[in-house]
This record gives sequence, C-alpha cells and structure tokens, in this order.
Amino acid sequence: MIKRSFDVVFSLIGLIVLAPILIIISILIKLDSKGPILFIQGRVGKNNKDFNIYKFRTMRIQSETKGLLTLGNNDSRITKIGYFLRRYKIDEFPQLINILKGDMSFVGPRPELRYYVNFYNEDDMKIFVVRPGITGLASLKYRNEVELLKAAKDPEDFFIHTIIPDKLKYNKEYIKRRNFFFDLKLIFITIIKVITK
Repeated sequence: MIKRSFDVVFSLIGLIVLAPILIIISILIKLDSKGPILFIQGRVGKNNKDFNIYKFRTMRIQSETKGLLTLGNNDSRITKIGYFLRRYKIDEFPQLINILKGDMSFVGPRPELRYYVNFYNEDDMKIFVVRPGITGLASLKYRNEVELLKAAKDPEDFFIHTIIPDKLKYNKEYIKRRNFFFDLKLIFITIIKVITK
C-alpha cells in the first residue's frame, strides 16, 4: 500500500509540475518530424497481462517495420529531438500516466514486448507478480543496452539469448529484495546516473 500510494502521489505531482515542459516537448516533437506526439506500444505487465505503454515518440513513423530493437544511440530512425529525449530519459516522462493508472510503478522490471516474453520459461514468469517499472536493477545494468546491441554481430540473437536471461536474473533478484526503501535507493541511483550521463 505504501508503494502504491507513493506511485500515485508522485506521478500526479510529476505530471502537474512537468506540465509546461511536457507541452514544450510535444510542440518540439511535432515541429521536428511528422507523426503523433506519443509512441504507444503493447507491453506485458503485472499478472502477465498486456497494457499500452506511453512514451514520447523519438523515432520516425513506421520505424517498427525495420525492426523491434534500437541499434545504438545514433540509429538512423531516431529523430533529432528524439536523440536528446532518449539521452536524458525524457521520452519516459509519459509513463507517469501509466503509473497513475496502475499499469506501472516507479520501480520494477522493465515491461517487455509480448514477442520476447514468449521466450521466458516457467520460472521467469515470477517477475509478473509485481508491476513493471520505469527503473530497476536490470534497467540500471543495461542503461547502455542500445550500444551493446549495435556492437553485436546478430543483435536479435544477442538480445534473446544473452541480454534477456541476464535481465531476468536481475529482475528476480529485485523480486527477492524489494521493499519501499530499496525502491527509494534505486530511484536515487537512477537520477544520479541520468544527471551524470
């Protein structure tokens, strides 16, 4: 109850305080390239149920037809404003709506696409006992994931057989260690990492 109350209060405060910035970002996205302001994509959440995640659009429209994975920070599909938004994780701000709705939490396993969840085994499914989060142990370890994928000979294979199993290991560790104060610690570390990037 403490975790959920924290999520509701601070996601609401965040949306109110950041409202002017969100409006400016929305205008910049529309001026920079054609397409919607938000990128909405199906992800897998608590209890293995699908939900729509919200992000600021950082890629040109129909980019998903060229692959589900982003290869490097300079992926040609990323827009000019999109590069900036991704660098400082600003594209994640709309997920405050997901948190307020109860789809997500500030801290938890990052929600994955159903396509990749289909590669999970029975033990892996235990991560769905909690809401997915904006940040977490696996997110912090793989904050430079796109660059690792870019360097891989076969990005898709590397993601499925190397990154996913390792992320799941960290996500399961989070499930074991989770408590309110551990969440606060991970939030603090995340903020420091973003600021000093």
